[in-house]
Amino acid sequence: MSKKLTKFQIILDRGALLYLPGQVLSGRVLLETQADTAVLGLHFHVLGECTVHVPKGRRDKSYDKENYIDFRMKLLDDFDNKPILLSPGIHCFPFKLGLPVSLPSTFLGRHGWVQYYCKTSLQETSGITHKNQQVFIVLNPIDLNLEVPIMSSPLEANVEHRVGVGYIGGTVRCNVGLDKRAYVPGESILLTGEVHNRTNVTVKLLKYALIETVKYFVHGKLVHQERRELDAVVRDKIKSGGRDVMQNGHLTVPPLPPTNLLGCHLIKVQYSVCLLCQSSIC
Repeated sequence: MSKKLTKFQIILDRGALLYLPGQVLSGRVLLETQADTAVLGLHFHVLGECTVHVPKGRRDKSYDKENYIDFRMKLLDDFDNKPILLSPGIHCFPFKLGLPVSLPSTFLGRHGWVQYYCKTSLQETSGITHKNQQVFIVLNPIDLNLEVPIMSSPLEANVEHRVGVGYIGGTVRCNVGLDKRAYVPGESILLTGEVHNRTNVTVKLLKYALIETVKYFVHGKLVHQERRELDAVVRDKIKSGGRDVMQNGHLTVPPLPPTNLLGCHLIKVQYSVCLLCQSSIC
């Protein structure tokens, strides 16, 4: 920043920097100069984009990007191609923009992100260009009251899995039930489960887990995915011929960042309840 320009910042009217799709983004660019300053223009840019960057090796990488907002305007322009003289003091340049009604939520992942910025640049006649930016957050909440009725109905899954080969092993039969199909952070997932060990070995690990899966896509192809365990319920071992019955088990949905990425084609976030069943011969 030059000695003439002592302050150059973007101030949004919402101090929390949090916006919903369709709301108005407004604020001002604030300049403070100590002396007469000749400038060529003040440019303002609102950008919303998703970037995926997955390294494959030292030189090879997968990269893709898509935009949701790309709005540009001049807050100060030299209409007659002559420099504009800013007198000493404080100068405010307001801006106002209606955000699109369909925007994916802000998201920060290890290999990709959805982010929104206000950017501004001021060019002096001396050739010096000052730049600044302000990040803002978009939250696109999901209203479960507006979702299809099936989301509030119970869910049940049954599976039978073969363990071992030949006379060593057998089958493990699993039944898992959820009280509904959609949850919000802070809620408890009510679980029921029954696992019947029909093998001739012991099931040494039985775990119900809430899993978050983040998938990254580049040019329409899945290039990477991450999985992390958010909560888990571990049960006792099941001997050969025995079974484990769980009633009123609970998995808690932890506080999570916005994950409604509707309209984003490069990052997908999914949540699932998984049953891990490991025998002594695995």
